[in-house]
Amino acid sequence: MTDRTARAARNQENSLAAFLTKKAEFDALLAELTQASADHFGADPETVLWGEAAWLSDATAKLKDIADQHFRRGEYEA
Repeated sequence: MTDRTARAARNQENSLAAFLTKKAEFDALLAELTQASADHFGADPETVLWGEAAWLSDATAKLKDIADQHFRRGEYEA
């Protein structure tokens, strides 16, 4: 194996390790959000007000942007 090939292999291994670390963090955040969603994000459905609706609208817009980036929709379309 040449030095260049060995460096490329190490780079790929390090990239994969970093990716898997971030994926585990992402998956943990998704699990937390899924649980929070099941609990209405702590809002009481009987007394929910516009503040909770506005917060959820903002959070949804952020998640939509992430999904659009990944699926190349909207402004991220090729």
